[in-house]
Amino acid sequence: MADSSNNHPKTLNFNVGVLGHVDSGKTSLARALSSTASTAAFDKNPQSRERGITLDLGFSSFTVDLPEQLREDPGGHGYDKLQFTLVDCPGHASLIRTIIGGAQIIDLMMLVVDVVKGIQTQTAECLLIGELTCPRMVVILNKTDLLPPNKRQTAIDKMTKRLHKTLENTRFKDCPVIALSAKPGGPEAPETEEPHGVPELIELLKSQTYLPHRDPGGALLMAVDHCFSIRGQGTVMTGTILQGALAVNDTVEIPALKVTKKVKSVQMFRRPVAGAMQGDRVGVCVTQFDPKLLERGVVCTPGSLHTLHAALISVRKIGYFKGSLATRAKFHITVGHETVMARVTFFGLPPGETHQTSTTDPQLPTLDPHASEPDRRPLDTPFSFDREYFHQDEYVIGQRQAGGAGQDPEQWALLEFERPVTCPTLCLVIGSKLDTDIHANACRLAFQGRLLEGFEEKSYSETTLPRLRIYKTKHKEGQVERVTDDYTVIGRNLFKKETNLQLFVGLKVTLSTGEAGVIEGGFGQSGKFKIRVPGSGCGVLGIPLQDSSGGSSGSGVVCTLFILPSVAPLTSDPQIGSTLGPVGRENKNI
Repeated sequence: MADSSNNHPKTLNFNVGVLGHVDSGKTSLARALSSTASTAAFDKNPQSRERGITLDLGFSSFTVDLPEQLREDPGGHGYDKLQFTLVDCPGHASLIRTIIGGAQIIDLMMLVVDVVKGIQTQTAECLLIGELTCPRMVVILNKTDLLPPNKRQTAIDKMTKRLHKTLENTRFKDCPVIALSAKPGGPEAPETEEPHGVPELIELLKSQTYLPHRDPGGALLMAVDHCFSIRGQGTVMTGTILQGALAVNDTVEIPALKVTKKVKSVQMFRRPVAGAMQGDRVGVCVTQFDPKLLERGVVCTPGSLHTLHAALISVRKIGYFKGSLATRAKFHITVGHETVMARVTFFGLPPGETHQTSTTDPQLPTLDPHASEPDRRPLDTPFSFDREYFHQDEYVIGQRQAGGAGQDPEQWALLEFERPVTCPTLCLVIGSKLDTDIHANACRLAFQGRLLEGFEEKSYSETTLPRLRIYKTKHKEGQVERVTDDYTVIGRNLFKKETNLQLFVGLKVTLSTGEAGVIEGGFGQSGKFKIRVPGSGCGVLGIPLQDSSGGSSGSGVVCTLFILPSVAPLTSDPQIGSTLGPVGRENKNI
């Protein structure tokens, strides 16, 4: 919400992301729509102009009268104008980090598709990012001037039908599709060439707007995407307020620099305002610092954000990703507005256990009655340090029914970052394989989740990880050597002779013939052990008692040792992993 001081009308800000494959005409479309450009708009980067593509987020805006449906909304009372802030995201595959960062600050997405080429690799990735971050979408079929006039409408109808087919299993089913030409004749055409279809697009955008949730309460969090200095005034940070509010004379923190600064002035698209709140696009002038130190990052209320070395997240695999999600593998993790490499360890509930969760995610926008998702369980699935979890060698895929429906089990992951990151709790997390060949026709987005717990200590592996009750199932075969009396069995080939068998005394054993027993202790010095079988005893095993010569043997009998749950410290066993894998629950065959 823009401030209404200085007799300016009260304006509602609505953020629209412009996404699509490289060279689909996104920047031309933003330029055709916009009346006001920010300091970072329309490929002002010299390298962008040289290469003819967008390399960073660009911002511009235009203002219209408040649409009728917003005037009738009780929350819309008091607003006079609607400002569309356009977030022009790069389309090149190598810049997906920037695309994800831009998508997290939008209320509606415009997916720009070259009507001649159709959906391309990055078009699909942008669509997927939109599904994760945005409640509504409008599809733009651009470059219609390249179609032969006598076949133009037929080609548009065919592409529209194909797009609706592609979108029918996404949350954007039945979203509107509009055809236009943002820059007839291409980039080299004279500026006198008028765009085709832009007034119709503006009316469509107005009809698709809703009253986004805007809450000035809580701590400030602002995503900064551009930073520069003004001689004699200070340093200006431009960005979008993700939560909370700010005003002139407030003190804000720049966590990346570990400094606090006083707000000297605030502008919204070159118009001074006294303050701004969640959802607003602003420029904030603070006391001087070197702008080269903060090209992109976050600004917050002092002390409200923490720098994390590791984190626990809920996790859900993205269905379009074809690879496996293996424990100990490294992924590019986009958390908040940073992307960093991290090692991932997956874990879930013990077999047969489930969480009781609601079917509506409070973090997902619910304003769009047409939005639909295959899996509507919340991403912020609760995690408790008091609960037992099972270590997994990889993410577990749920059983799919005949019609393709089905859900993956609830799962979590430990992320160990290669460098510290600064981000809020419950922020969106996206895991990717960005080192995949950008020319391959494959989805690089692997999983999504919410950040549930963060570990600030650099020594988290010694201070915090031991609190995790995560157990790993192990399997080992051994033999029953002989029966010494009606209630005692001697086992071998399970433990090494140097093993401290006192750690296993009292643990349950199930024989392959069905009897149950417990480990009583060691037998001799070679790693053998005694198993006590209460009740009917060992006579039913069919193994004769040991005779005086010790010649009877039960080596063909197999039994299974179940070690009951117990809390154990984290181990540095290289087969388990240096940071995860307490051997508190085991399954061994002997």
